[in-house]
Amino acid sequence: MRDPLLYPLTFMPVLRDYLWGGRRLETLFGRRLPPGIVAESWEISGHPNGSTIADAGYWQGQSLSAIQEALGERLVGTAGRWALARGKFPLLVKLLDAQQHLSVQVHPDDAYALVHEHGELGKTEMWYVLHADPGTELIRGLQPGVNRETFRRAAEAGNLEPLLHREPVRAGQVFAVPAGTVHALCAGAVVAEIQQNSDTTYRIYDWGRVGPDGRPRELHLAKALDVIDFSGAIGQDAPRELQEGPDVRRVEVVRNRYFIVEEVTCAAGASYAVECTGDTLEIWGCVAGEAAIAWDGAPVPLPAIRFALIPAGLAAFRITAITPCTCLRATLAPA
Repeated sequence: MRDPLLYPLTFMPVLRDYLWGGRRLETLFGRRLPPGIVAESWEISGHPNGSTIADAGYWQGQSLSAIQEALGERLVGTAGRWALARGKFPLLVKLLDAQQHLSVQVHPDDAYALVHEHGELGKTEMWYVLHADPGTELIRGLQPGVNRETFRRAAEAGNLEPLLHREPVRAGQVFAVPAGTVHALCAGAVVAEIQQNSDTTYRIYDWGRVGPDGRPRELHLAKALDVIDFSGAIGQDAPRELQEGPDVRRVEVVRNRYFIVEEVTCAAGASYAVECTGDTLEIWGCVAGEAAIAWDGAPVPLPAIRFALIPAGLAAFRITAITPCTCLRATLAPA
């Protein structure tokens, strides 16, 4: 008999109106947005700064944090036991619309954040590029030979830009951003971000602009210098082919100690069967085309750009392509 507490969970996004955002989640993807700037849409979040609310089924109206507290390992799986011990959901999924450059920033690792950020975790993340205007770049890492002292002097002098490593971007690209990596999304990019469940950011450079109060936004150079990885290593592995066929293609695009992300491409009418065995939750997001989650219940639509959380205890389900589609599949790294 089907457990009414376990089903593919979808959520009402939590929106952020940071000054660098825009309206392209609406104009490009048909999202209904409130008036004004929308910089980030937190799609699946159990963070205290914005826990998403389930929008259907038994858990409708309940926060992801409350659902995790009730379901425990049946939601996150054995690989998420560490998250249960902390009382915190392990991942956070966002959409970001960069109408202006984001600040140049860096995130700490767990060891530093636990000491300096009141028990918060560090932040390793990845970006999947949904859209990029012609000529769009992003900043990831530093130019060869930059060390702590040259970086400090340049940052204090407001002359950081020549030290930053820029990369051109196009839709469909994947970028790993480990903790300690200096980075910034630049104007023209719209991305899906999968990350550790953390909101800790050290802002280094903000392009000389001011915040809504008319004053420059706070910088965090001292902490940033403590955590920047000056080795020059980004730590992005080459994509790994997992399955290739005329109907379904799976490629592992990111693997780190926190999460694994696959890109799954399906021809129209094709389906991919999954069996949840209790070891990890699954997060599926359609980033192009249209899919649906078929399971022992009503199908759950996955139009682009919609994400769903599959509890670790759900057992069998299928991803079915309504049209040719591309999905992201995120799971927790083995404990």
